[in-house]
Amino acid sequence: MDRDGLPFVICPLIVAAIFSGVGVWFGAVFFVVFACALGLFFRDPERTPPEHLDAKAVLAPADGRVLHVGKPQPSVAPVGSWLQVSIFLSPLDVHINRTPVGGKVVDVTYRPGRFLAAFNERSAQENERSEIQVESNGQLVIFRQVVGLLARRVVCRIKPGMVVERGQRFGIMKFGSRMDVFMPADSTIAVKVGDVVRGGETVLGNLVNMK
Repeated sequence: MDRDGLPFVICPLIVAAIFSGVGVWFGAVFFVVFACALGLFFRDPERTPPEHLDAKAVLAPADGRVLHVGKPQPSVAPVGSWLQVSIFLSPLDVHINRTPVGGKVVDVTYRPGRFLAAFNERSAQENERSEIQVESNGQLVIFRQVVGLLARRVVCRIKPGMVVERGQRFGIMKFGSRMDVFMPADSTIAVKVGDVVRGGETVLGNLVNMK
């Protein structure tokens, strides 16, 4: 379980213990079940990338369902020429985030904002988010943690100047959210809208002009 989940699990367990101490068993059982549900949300399973993975492959940074593939949605992409892949995370998905490529972290930017539903196209423009830029063998890949209607916080644990490996854990989004990945426009795409992807395992696409 991710360490950020500990307070969410411990608090209902304390309440369950109090109910148990006064003999209110229904309340005790309810809060134990609630703590277990929160523990499942913060679960952190191991992930294994495909064997013989191409060095050019870009992995999914999160579990979920593909919302958008192809040319960027209006006013969503950074300045430049990009391909966009967006992933919606439901509350039942694993919310641990992993780096889609390995390389040097060039920039990390946090932007406060609204809490629109993550499947709403406007959420990518208006919601609270963190944007991470990683240079991978001469190619820049940008990915964003975007909060949703239920998600109220993004946790990003990498900073500019760090060197990261592809598939490395770097943060978590709490309670339903969205991940946007921007690859150079000459990249190839390996997924389509509606596909279910797994963070650190599913290949989203491939970079082309790597050094």
